Amino acid sequence: MADSIPLNPVRKNSRKTAYYNAGRPARYVDGRILNLNTVLYQQFKFFLNLYFLVVACSQFVPSLKIGYLYTYWAPLGFVLAVTMVREAVDEVRRCRRDKEMNSQLYSKLTVRGDHNVTHPDDIIHNQRIPADMILLRTSEKTGSCFIRTDQLDGETDWKLRIAVACTQRLPALGDLFSISAYVYAQKPELDIHSFEGNFTWEDCDPPIHESLSIENTLWASTVVASGTVIGVVIYTGKEMRSVLNTSQSKNKVGLLDLELNRLTKALFLAQVVLSVVMVALQGFLGPWFRNLFRFVVLFSYIIPISLRVNLDMGKSAYGWMIMRDENIPGTVVRTSTIPEELGRLVYLLTDKTGTLTQNEMVFKRLHLGTVSYGTDTMDEIQSHIIQSYAQVSSAQSNGNSASSTPSRKPQPPAPKVRKSVSSRIHEAVKAIALCHNVTPVYESRVNGVSTEPESTEADQDFSDDNRTYQASSPDEVALVRWTESVGLTLVNRDLTSLQLKTPAGHILTYYILQIFPFTSESKRMGIIVREEATGDITFYMKGADVAMASIVQYNDWLEEECGNMAREGLRTLVVAKKSLTEEQYQDFESRYNQAKLSIHDRALKVAAVVESLEREMELLCLTGVEDQLQADVRPTLELLRNAGIKIWMLTGDKLETATCIAKSSHLVSRNQNIHVFRPVSNRGEAHLELNSFRRKHDCALVISGDSLEVCLRYYEHEFVELACQCPAVVCCRCSPTQKAQIVRLLQQHTDNRTCAIGDGGNDVSMIQAADCGIGIEGKEGKQASLAADFSITQFKHIGRLLMVHGRNSYKRSAALGQFVMHRGMIISTMQAVFSSIFYFASVPLYQGFLMVGYATIYTMFPVFSLVLDQDVKPEMALLYPELYKDLTKGRSLSFKTFLIWVLISVYQGGILMYGALVLFDQEFVHVVAISFTALILTELLMVALMVRTWHWLMVVAELISLGCYLASLAFLNEYFDLSFIMTRVFLWKVCVITLVSCLPLYIIKYLKRKFSPPSYSKLSS
Repeated sequence: MADSIPLNPVRKNSRKTAYYNAGRPARYVDGRILNLNTVLYQQFKFFLNLYFLVVACSQFVPSLKIGYLYTYWAPLGFVLAVTMVREAVDEVRRCRRDKEMNSQLYSKLTVRGDHNVTHPDDIIHNQRIPADMILLRTSEKTGSCFIRTDQLDGETDWKLRIAVACTQRLPALGDLFSISAYVYAQKPELDIHSFEGNFTWEDCDPPIHESLSIENTLWASTVVASGTVIGVVIYTGKEMRSVLNTSQSKNKVGLLDLELNRLTKALFLAQVVLSVVMVALQGFLGPWFRNLFRFVVLFSYIIPISLRVNLDMGKSAYGWMIMRDENIPGTVVRTSTIPEELGRLVYLLTDKTGTLTQNEMVFKRLHLGTVSYGTDTMDEIQSHIIQSYAQVSSAQSNGNSASSTPSRKPQPPAPKVRKSVSSRIHEAVKAIALCHNVTPVYESRVNGVSTEPESTEADQDFSDDNRTYQASSPDEVALVRWTESVGLTLVNRDLTSLQLKTPAGHILTYYILQIFPFTSESKRMGIIVREEATGDITFYMKGADVAMASIVQYNDWLEEECGNMAREGLRTLVVAKKSLTEEQYQDFESRYNQAKLSIHDRALKVAAVVESLEREMELLCLTGVEDQLQADVRPTLELLRNAGIKIWMLTGDKLETATCIAKSSHLVSRNQNIHVFRPVSNRGEAHLELNSFRRKHDCALVISGDSLEVCLRYYEHEFVELACQCPAVVCCRCSPTQKAQIVRLLQQHTDNRTCAIGDGGNDVSMIQAADCGIGIEGKEGKQASLAADFSITQFKHIGRLLMVHGRNSYKRSAALGQFVMHRGMIISTMQAVFSSIFYFASVPLYQGFLMVGYATIYTMFPVFSLVLDQDVKPEMALLYPELYKDLTKGRSLSFKTFLIWVLISVYQGGILMYGALVLFDQEFVHVVAISFTALILTELLMVALMVRTWHWLMVVAELISLGCYLASLAFLNEYFDLSFIMTRVFLWKVCVITLVSCLPLYIIKYLKRKFSPPSYSKLSS
């Protein structure tokens, strides 16, 4: 709820104040101790781990005990230890970052006795704001400061903030304690771009009431970019804007993990069925239920406990490879659990500005209605400006200073036309130079020469060498830089005035009476200025054509020229002005101030007052600014389209600009038609337009956010079905919420994987909603990059990220997962054969260290070395992106491939066990020795059979595993007869069994590659 915060809580104890504002991660107790209960819950919520925990616990029951306890507890403990250590490392890093953030010290203004004690370094330059505050004072005399909001809204441009006027005017800082005042703040809200409140100073006559807006706030997580600030805290903890806007991102699970989970459940079902069959063949004799559970425990290796740890370690390896790739420098893997998703994508949803384009604005076109100026004719504008201000100077020197516009004395006909154009250019350029929120910033540079002090005179300070412009939009900066290039330079700006320098070097001062910032709702911004030389009051306004068309006077060219510029890919702004008399302005000011003090419906009342001025404004010009394409956008989009990925561009820009960028970037190929979805506002119109669209084939769709909303309200399924058939879709005028909604629609209506890529704070919701989110570190800040699963520095890197790393990650994980399951199935098959031959006894074939060693040191390294395998070289994958289409079909891991591995496991397990029994010499211990040795050799040969491209580490892993097994034979007296192992009989029996189990598979693989080779092998040859 809304509340009043006293400025001096020492005198006014109506509100208790808490100063602790520290955050802590959820897995910590008191921010220090790892909460073991939470961690264990996260581990055992997975079916695999919970199942093995139950099996391991069952070994404490004597009647169910199969072998040694460590046979079951050691693998479970190892898997949990690896997973928990990895998570603990991440948590400790988070804890350190939180501790560093929470330990940051800030000064607090206090009173001791009758003395004011202040700290001059309260919140200083480059320090982050700790809580939501109202700005009371700054070190700047004007009462202003700049902040950076990159961690709040993703924008890197500086924002201007203004201190409360009456507290800024106080003579001394300590005087804040001598006044009785309070801040009325609205209840906490999500919107970071608006605030309504009042500042009231009670103990003065009359009481001072000052309205507070977003310009008086300092939200938490923003950074002071200039000067020093002092504020009063209004929101802390969960009430802060940054916390309210922090949504818990969903825990993303890869499609491959879901597929493996389904296969695991199928294996569990097979295990139970096999156990029931064994008990049934016994004839359900005796305590059959106990025997059933013993068989379940015996066959528990069908479900490999090492599956998750192998996959998790593999994912970490893929992430390391991605970040080490020199061809995509600066790439960061922030979510290590879904690298395989990069190889399964069907839909790519991309932002436009800053993602496909550079977000570097260049002024390209000025249109005055009858004449248009491009980059090649800017020198004409410059000559007109020089001429105009020369005439103004001469007029002023002759005593005619009534107007700042050029003289309007009667001239011959031809010069009159030229002078009219000159006058219009003069007015247009002056309007562009005045109507903005840009502030020139001067940075002192030391090049061996002492710099001038800050207190130098204005005209000496305004050097062009060290001037930079700061604004909330790069469009604004581009416009002001252009006015500088044609001769009218913005040299200074503060809260109350701004100064322009003419081509002759004269300084023109304009007093800022009111400023109306740009909002996404109004789509325009305005400023009222008074010229110092003449006293004339002028209201300037600029904005989008849709917003300005109804405000300016009637004309017959604006709509057409806006369309023409948009087709060239230019971002357009309409500039207009209105001259005001002193009486008109005073009337407006009184109504405006009264509306700003309203507690209820303040925004509506303020907007109504401003709109009373926005009538019949004089149209001055139309500007066109170009946002240049990112490097290699065209070949990258061509690559993705050839890979079968459907690209949807979601942007907040106007329809014409979005369409033009779609064409120029080759998002829409040259031979494709474009269907522009007409604006619809009701069900009937949507139905007709959808029917019209249904008759089109193989054409790209362009639709606005408003029409999209109507279609989704009435015909969601039909629209998505039609849109998914399009090779490309462009959604313009899209809000951040709509972007995320489109992602969720594709996930709900298709079984395909989605990827979202963007660079700004407005793309975060879309990135977090997608199955795979990619952020670009761009001019709009790092918010998208930090929220994404993968962070890249340029859009062109997405090609290699998907075609090479996505392919490798998916193929490797599919092979690794299936081989780990094969490793469990083959030993379970041997156990089943053994039990069935020995009267269905629930006795383990291998016990103790043999079972532990089989899953770890004997086979772990070669199996894990499959993460280094690749079927296609990176150059080939990029040269033939069509290979990517096969990945999206999921053929590398399916029930078909799984069934093949089951058959292989049954065949090899049967051969190994029956072979050992046929070649049974005299003692049972010989069967164990022969079958287990043949099993290890079979697994090593099967890894070699699967490898498509050998890596030296694979060979090392094979040799290490073989060496470990041979070396351990000397210590396995409990399981093997060492004298028998050293004989030739043992060697030939092992070799024969191994050969029979593996040779047919090698022959089948050879024949298959010869008569039905995969597509990639044809390309490689």
